[in-house]
Amino acid sequence: MYKTINGIQHIGVGVPDTEIAWKWYRKFFGMDIPMFDGVAPAPLMDIYTNNETITKRATMIFSLQGGTAMEVVCPTSFKATHAKTKFQLGDLGIFTGHVKCKDIKTAFDFFKNGGAEILTDIVVDPSGKELFYVADPNGLIFQLQEGDNFYTKRKHPTGGTNGCTIGVSDIDKAMTLYADILGYSKVVYDETGKFGDFSSLPGGKKKFRRVKLTQPGPLGGGFAKVIADTYIELIQAIDYKPKKIYEGRLWGDIGFVHLGFDVRGMVELGKELDEKGFGFTCDTKDTLDMGGTTRVHCTYIEDPDGTLIELIEVYKIPILEKLGIFLDVEKRDPLKPLPDFMLKALRFSRVKA
Repeated sequence: MYKTINGIQHIGVGVPDTEIAWKWYRKFFGMDIPMFDGVAPAPLMDIYTNNETITKRATMIFSLQGGTAMEVVCPTSFKATHAKTKFQLGDLGIFTGHVKCKDIKTAFDFFKNGGAEILTDIVVDPSGKELFYVADPNGLIFQLQEGDNFYTKRKHPTGGTNGCTIGVSDIDKAMTLYADILGYSKVVYDETGKFGDFSSLPGGKKKFRRVKLTQPGPLGGGFAKVIADTYIELIQAIDYKPKKIYEGRLWGDIGFVHLGFDVRGMVELGKELDEKGFGFTCDTKDTLDMGGTTRVHCTYIEDPDGTLIELIEVYKIPILEKLGIFLDVEKRDPLKPLPDFMLKALRFSRVKA
């Protein structure tokens, strides 16, 4: 049976209020197209919610200009809160989300003039690329960096998310998952020291090893042309004992709750992951109905430090729900991109800022 991991599909973000968060993401990231938006119980996550089934509103959004999606998760059976601990770079888990922009100066001015909380000036990463950091209304940190391969041309200065920075205790051990299994095996840089682009972030003046990874070949899957290039940056604190960002907290609390990957052949893939020491921690074991218009099979694994990786096999998604147009993915070549007319029809679902 065919099995593959295509790459990053989305980043999950826990928020206390969907409307406030999504309005900000529409305004500043241009993520104005919902793939689904509904309230439902989340029994799959019982292991991460004190063995009690919570309910949550889940809203999958993206920008047709390019990039991966973002799943905005807002618990409805409890109030998502911040941790009592102030976390720092190097703490274990997803610390920043990445968003690509077309021109760094234009994007910086857009965020500044729009009243966003800008955390740094325009700085330079180890590969020589310019970037800056901002905080969203819930204090979550996002990196803005110039990207390539924008799918549509709009006036908005950014595309969507295209990766994240993850704190790990041992980069070499973490690479056995992120590079060897998940396929992010191309090293953009591998540097150790103190870094100017980190210096204005919490804990950023310390010494780190940081490795930026991407996929070595072209991306497969229906949304490959929209998603384009994605990145995972692993950072390891050298002179600091890191804390776990979600230790003692519930899935859905404020923060980056998981990193989602698009996969095919979930059952066979699960056997392979189990053999390699990364077996499913939870599994829908069948299709999961996301509000009646989206059908998926979801599982979770953990990286060596407990960061949650969601694996999603999509069976049915809405293309133009108002007209009853859906995509049955099971009947398609899993590596073949969707045709342009189908992808661009999603603009009719756009929610205005």
